[in-house]
Amino acid sequence: MAVIKTIDLVGVSGESWRDAANQALTEAARTIRGITAMEVLDTSCNVEDGRISEYLTHVRIRFRIER
Repeated sequence: MAVIKTIDLVGVSGESWRDAANQALTEAARTIRGITAMEVLDTSCNVEDGRISEYLTHVRIRFRIER
């Protein structure tokens, strides 16, 4: 029997929403083993002087609990 745990993260990038999602996954993979999936929940951005300054991607990462 497997148990799956989820965590929510927000990745940040100056380039794109895709890069922000990759940033979140890369950071999670540094300390979490067994990542099996990632779901993009939301995208948004920060604006400065009428221009996008940062892209934000809210993701949910799934991984198996090891026994």
